[in-house]
Amino acid sequence: MAPLRCLLPLLPALALALGPAAGLARRPLALEALGEAEELAEELWGAGLPGDLPELEPECRRLLAAFAEGSAALTGCLGRRARPVRLCQACHRHYRRLLAQYGNIARAVGNSSESHNCAKSILTSDRLQIVVTLSEFFNETWEAANCANCLKNSSEGLSNSTVEFLDLFNKSLTCFEHNLQGQTIYLSPSNYTEVCKNCNETYKMLNDLYNNLQRMNRQGGESGHSAHLCIDVEDAMNITRKLWSRTFNCSVPCSDTVPVIAVSSFILFLPIVFYLSSFLHSKQKKRILILPKRIQSNASLVNIQEKYS
Repeated sequence: MAPLRCLLPLLPALALALGPAAGLARRPLALEALGEAEELAEELWGAGLPGDLPELEPECRRLLAAFAEGSAALTGCLGRRARPVRLCQACHRHYRRLLAQYGNIARAVGNSSESHNCAKSILTSDRLQIVVTLSEFFNETWEAANCANCLKNSSEGLSNSTVEFLDLFNKSLTCFEHNLQGQTIYLSPSNYTEVCKNCNETYKMLNDLYNNLQRMNRQGGESGHSAHLCIDVEDAMNITRKLWSRTFNCSVPCSDTVPVIAVSSFILFLPIVFYLSSFLHSKQKKRILILPKRIQSNASLVNIQEKYS
């Protein structure tokens, strides 16, 4: 009946193309085919089968519906946590659930022949392969965010180092807010000396912890993945540094300040040392050139004195 349904929209056009007589001759056949199609549609809907997915088994429809619900939940979580970035800490449960739902479609579930039909019908039955495309999109997004570096090896929750960092981050923001509320009554909005003074220790601890996490991650840290830190940690540190240096105009503590100053001073003094050494070297050459003349004059004077003595 599927080919017949496909031809139904073309029957009126064919009748007009063949002429009035042909249209009159074909009209009963077209009406009859249309009536059969309507009866078939009523039978399908009456049997409780969805008209858009008549080829899927009930178990396959259940798996597809579960994946659709999981995709919607993960998409909503990613959208809500996009700014400020909280993807990894808020959406890891949705992502792990979606992986399991995709795995239920792809791997054997129950009867092997039924499972094979589910995987083939849902994953590879059309050119677009919507389910595969969605799964690849979520995997690429998750990997680009480096969320594995914020989670434990089993991805069941945040790693200890990430929890420690987020706790210090929240303390820093609380300190900023508390000192801003206390000083705005007496000081101009551009003067944030109280924030810089009272929150310096908390900010320094947060900055040092972030640098340590970066070093650990380059060597393969707690999560076992050697890459950038997860986007949640990076975004939180970027926000804090912008507030500290640009908004509050506080000095940024840096552990490499002394070596940088020493190297810079050495480079600045290099021209002075060069010109000074060149000057001393030229003076030494002049002395070496003058010395033989003095010796020669002294020798001739001695000879004259001996001659007249």
